Amino acid sequence: MDVLRVAACQVNTVVGDLDGNVERILAMLDGAEQAGCDVAVFPELAVPGYPPEDLLLKPGFVADNQQALDAVAKATRSCAAVVGFVDVGHDLYNAAAVCVEGEVVGTYHKRHLPNYSVFDEARYFQPGSGDPFLFDVLGVRVGVSICEDAWNPSGPIAQAASGGAGVVVNLNASPYHAGRLAERERMLATRALDAGAALVYVNQVGGQDELVFDGASLVIDGEGEVVARAPQFVEHLLVADVEVPVPFRKRLLDPRGRPPVEQLPAVVLRGRDGAAPRPALAGDLVASVLAPLEEIYQALVVGTRDYVVKNGFSDVVVGVSGGVDSSLVATIAVDAFGPERVHAVAMPSRYSSDASLADALQLGRSLGIDVQTISIEPAHDALIEMLAPVLARREPNLTEENLQSRVRGVVLMALSNELGWLVLSTGNKSEAAVGFSTLYGDTAGAFAVIKDVPKGLVYELCRARNRRAGRELISEAVLAKAPSAELRPDQRDDQSLPPYEVLDPLITAYVDEDRTRSELEAAGFDAALVEVVVGMVDRAEFKRRQTPPGVRISTKAFGKDRRVPITNRYPG
Repeated sequence: MDVLRVAACQVNTVVGDLDGNVERILAMLDGAEQAGCDVAVFPELAVPGYPPEDLLLKPGFVADNQQALDAVAKATRSCAAVVGFVDVGHDLYNAAAVCVEGEVVGTYHKRHLPNYSVFDEARYFQPGSGDPFLFDVLGVRVGVSICEDAWNPSGPIAQAASGGAGVVVNLNASPYHAGRLAERERMLATRALDAGAALVYVNQVGGQDELVFDGASLVIDGEGEVVARAPQFVEHLLVADVEVPVPFRKRLLDPRGRPPVEQLPAVVLRGRDGAAPRPALAGDLVASVLAPLEEIYQALVVGTRDYVVKNGFSDVVVGVSGGVDSSLVATIAVDAFGPERVHAVAMPSRYSSDASLADALQLGRSLGIDVQTISIEPAHDALIEMLAPVLARREPNLTEENLQSRVRGVVLMALSNELGWLVLSTGNKSEAAVGFSTLYGDTAGAFAVIKDVPKGLVYELCRARNRRAGRELISEAVLAKAPSAELRPDQRDDQSLPPYEVLDPLITAYVDEDRTRSELEAAGFDAALVEVVVGMVDRAEFKRRQTPPGVRISTKAFGKDRRVPITNRYPG
């Protein structure tokens, strides 16, 4: 039985940072060389970063990406590096280059281009064609595939194995959503078992705008068993020895009676010096999987940290109200950056309760962050007085409520301008869905940390973080109080909205599952409630288009996932 030592190079690249990405790739490759690896596999489009989107419309960017690949190739030694880049022919291709001993020895073009959910690859790339690309290392034939290729049961992995590959590598930039890891592992194990070949799945890690990549790279043997798994959400060099069974034995024992297929040609690489000793590997190579709530929480931390850091900011500011949403955002920010880089501002109005201000200050003490208190009353009074001759209002109404929220947005943006702090907004998915927010007020900011987190899940995440801390980072007083924007006397969310335990499932069905009004009613939702909530969701589309990006944790986040026309008379 042949043994191939492989490295799954789980790296956090930055879109457009070609020189930086080359450095990251070469640092991982050096680690693979030192570990005695035969093959090192990097994520999809690791050279330009993923997804490069309309940077691909710039011929200069594509040319620079090719020069960056050349720099990677020239630095390679005996360990073959399989690296994602953009290739150019009569069109552009999402490609993988096999590099060894200073040169590119072969190239593979991605066959299956995803064009759903957050993916737009058909906008930019031409699908590859022809036979799979194979290379031979120390007598082991290795096939190459890229991301979506693995989701096709009869696609490139099966074809490479039929053509003689004992190992197939799969380069990925697979975005995270809750539950995604289990889906991937089931599919990849099936693919490896069906092909009778080991599978090396390498995923990108880190945040890119609203997307988060969770890593969790895998090595799966030809029996469909996971033999190595990288940890989630961190850069990692996963080194594993892959046992490759004699190919004819697998074929002869296959109960499906697979017909013989002519072996495909392979580029033969010289390979590593067999006399050179290999360092021993660690015993347990299978990293444990995070619990569901912890997985979501870490996605929010990583997505927030990478958005801020990769865009050149160091510090963030959060408006804290003493409510659950701002408490969770501040806690995530502290976990992402440390307390010294997180700044909180309490901005009480005439309707803010003493308890809410006390809760905001207590949060600061629990997290170790400074909380500044800036009353918005002077600005609120001035605006009401200034507008009175035009508005001619005698009783406070929604206008006065929204003025308070907008003043708070002005305060936070002033601090951002003066001190360079990036503003984190605190709205959740439930509020965004029904438009329960003030445009240019509480929606103001650069990044919406919990934009894709329903209100009910906000509470679950807070309690899970408290359990991990072993203390009340977010006080029980915050978690127990009735949600309120505190923009009028004795205001509560449930005066304007259904209870969140009723609202959230309806939003999930209408937004995430794309059900119509009649389908919602058939599923058991109250007809009057459907009428109200669907109307609110549809009318709020123009607001959502103007809100900042935020971390995607679901299969249907507002933004790239859901593209509903603002001007739209379909009744739902």
